[in-house]
Amino acid sequence: MVYDFHTHSVLSDGELIPSELVRRAFVNGYKAVAITDHVDFSNLEAVLSALRKFAEHAPENVFVGVEITHVPPAKIEKLVLAAKRLGAEIVVVHGETLTEPVYEGTNAAAVRLPEIDILAHPGLLSVEDAEIAAENDVFIEITSRRGHCLANGHVARVSKETGAELLLNTDAHAPSDLINDELATKIVRGAGLSERDAAKVLKENPKTLIRRIMK
Repeated sequence: MVYDFHTHSVLSDGELIPSELVRRAFVNGYKAVAITDHVDFSNLEAVLSALRKFAEHAPENVFVGVEITHVPPAKIEKLVLAAKRLGAEIVVVHGETLTEPVYEGTNAAAVRLPEIDILAHPGLLSVEDAEIAAENDVFIEITSRRGHCLANGHVARVSKETGAELLLNTDAHAPSDLINDELATKIVRGAGLSERDAAKVLKENPKTLIRRIMK
């Protein structure tokens, strides 16, 4: 069963309304899914208001979140705290992927904030930032998303060296981006992780995050 804490609906740049995204995920064998639409200061309140309304009628194991995207590093903390106040159960920060012009220093700003749950597709993650992520219990993402996945091997190696915990997410924007158990395992093993480490990433770490959310 797949756990996926990074997906997008029409509330940002995804193709599906939240209900269809969730339905397709569960039919695809998902155990849990979070909708984490892109936000900055312009749309944070609107996105979370809409997602909270959806969540009132959603199945179990559906979580409301945001992905803070292309925000200057010095302003990330303010937006993170606002997201939590507005009801975000999961806060993802759009990391320094190799394929987009993300502000330099975004990874460093994100891992220093314990309120952040996931640093997404962090590209050439530094050892220092991975160490701080481990200290602050910020999960580092391995991704199935085209382009963003180019650094998966590097991210897995640095995280393994430093003790930073990993999650596999899809960053799904379309139905075709959803994955199944078999592909999830291949992606994690393809990043260089052992069978034992892959099982932790795919099964144990998601349960740890859910326990944190449910507190």
